[in-house]
Amino acid sequence: MRKVAVLGAGKIGQAILSGLLRAGWEAGSVVATARSAERAGALRREHGVEVAPNAEAVAGADVVVVAVKPQDAAALLDELHGVFPEGVPVVSICAGLPTSFFEKRLPDATPVVRAMPNTPALVDEAMTVISPGSHADAECLAAVEQLFKPLGRTLVVEEKHQDAVTAISGSGPAYFYYLTEAMTEASVLMGLPRAVACELVAQTALGAARMIVEADATPAELREAVESPAGTTISAVRRLDDHRVRSAVNDAVEAARDRARQIADEWA
Repeated sequence: MRKVAVLGAGKIGQAILSGLLRAGWEAGSVVATARSAERAGALRREHGVEVAPNAEAVAGADVVVVAVKPQDAAALLDELHGVFPEGVPVVSICAGLPTSFFEKRLPDATPVVRAMPNTPALVDEAMTVISPGSHADAECLAAVEQLFKPLGRTLVVEEKHQDAVTAISGSGPAYFYYLTEAMTEASVLMGLPRAVACELVAQTALGAARMIVEADATPAELREAVESPAGTTISAVRRLDDHRVRSAVNDAVEAARDRARQIADEWA
């Protein structure tokens, strides 16, 4: 892949774009689209990439990343009808939309790969999960995986799992920010300066995540290793259980998954 077109360089689109540039892609190898002249100007100033209309952006691209909102995807594909180059792979990061949505609106046999990255791509710590459509072969899938690897970790799953992926890793950073916010507020209420509280919580989260990734133990085993009998940690965890936090997390994740399914029903 020598040239990538990112259609819709919003938050996640820009995260992908900036990650590619940090990984060594030349600015001239990336072209983006934006909804406003102000946004286009910011992309040019911050990243030095070309910003062009949609039809111009896809011309000459070796892969097209569709990063618009799901409700805008159909209009975008209608705009590109008749000008989209045949055989060019499409990577969709539109939450909820299946690969079939794109396949039936693009030239016959267009390879489509559905991807769900997350915003930690901005610091090269993304979790990106990809699924091939009916025309995406192993070579195409491997090329798309290489596209996202500079942004963090990648994983390939069957497309039937993508709505769950959206609920876990796609939306997941917000859950951790929510917990971090709550822990920070609790720290401030106990008298800690906010800056100190933020640093304590952030580093604790970072260390815990690294332990989960690198330790030869399950999250439950790691938690139990911190819990001393009749100690502070087990007292805190018991209170979390009293408030049915596990059940609330399950309900929240299911709500995100169900919304992804609703998006497909509304726009696909």
